[in-house]
Amino acid sequence: MYLMNPAVIVDGLTVKRGKTQVFDGFSATIASGRITGLLGPSGCGKTTLIRAIVGIQKIQSGSVVVLGRQAGELSLRDQVSYSSQADGVYKDLSVKENIEYYARLASVSEDDVARVIDLVGLGSQTKQIVASLSGGQSRRVSLAVALLGSPQVVVLDEPTVGLDPVLRASLWDIFASQAAQGTTFIVSSHVMDEAARCDDLILIRQGQLVAATTPERLLSDTGQKDAEAAFLYLIRKSEQDAGAGQDETSVDSAPAHNGDHHDAGGQR
Repeated sequence: MYLMNPAVIVDGLTVKRGKTQVFDGFSATIASGRITGLLGPSGCGKTTLIRAIVGIQKIQSGSVVVLGRQAGELSLRDQVSYSSQADGVYKDLSVKENIEYYARLASVSEDDVARVIDLVGLGSQTKQIVASLSGGQSRRVSLAVALLGSPQVVVLDEPTVGLDPVLRASLWDIFASQAAQGTTFIVSSHVMDEAARCDDLILIRQGQLVAATTPERLLSDTGQKDAEAAFLYLIRKSEQDAGAGQDETSVDSAPAHNGDHHDAGGQR
């Protein structure tokens, strides 16, 4: 699918981590100003792809272009933000102290500190020590840090894992409000029902692209009622297609047993 001014272009990405081949020629395109969900089971390659997009993953071949530049370029530092699965905040500091610390590192104003605190709904917890927050509130602190400076691309690795449905919904509401203002969100998840909250979907299994689609098209193309059933449908179909291809190859490569062969054999 061709996209005007895509935020990210992954072309022929090949990554090997240790003895494991994670990607072997993986390609995908991510649109600007939308929420793209990277969805698939744990271990399928989502985190490796995210690391490649933010420029901290060693790759063997291929390219990853972000906002028109090679991923990891210094000029992208204030335009691309990343929040990993682990909360990257200091447990012994307050909410505001954490955000102010990262704001100073990024040369961001005090006004922006107030903006992101208000945005993630932590205005009444600014003085609270992070260690005393709930899991969802702590995750909001990490999100606030990621939104400092109004980056063009925000990359979040499983930001809602382990959260209750209400907290998950509130975070997705924040993603949607910011995407509506032009921010590109790349959000990984293994929770398939979160697919409906994305604008676009990249479905991955075992380092392979299963589908690049939208929630609506995923359901209509597969005839399924929900994203999880649709994903399983596509997996079964790809396995069936692969099996059929192997059967055709084995038939084509099998030695011919015609009358001439039998006659020749009889002469020996």
